[in-house]
Amino acid sequence: MTRQRKRYDAALKAKVAIEAIKGQRTVNEIAAAYQIHPHQVAEWKKQALQQMPDIFSTGRARAQLEDEELRDRLYQEIGRLKIELEWLKKKSGLGR
Repeated sequence: MTRQRKRYDAALKAKVAIEAIKGQRTVNEIAAAYQIHPHQVAEWKKQALQQMPDIFSTGRARAQLEDEELRDRLYQEIGRLKIELEWLKKKSGLGR
């Protein structure tokens, strides 16, 4: 007999996280009110606090950061491919 995990929508998670951030009630009180585990309340609060800076960053800054990450990954890939090409040339005798 398997037990399915409960799934919570984003609106409930946000509501619980905001209530936990406010600190007007304890984690146990919040958990009891929403019938969820206290660890889940703490986890959602932690996630909300970690993602808060991203919410308020400008779209341009976020896009620029993503572009930089993509550029770095592509340069790494190019470097790896160049090394592989040189190795293949050396092994096949075409590099001479």
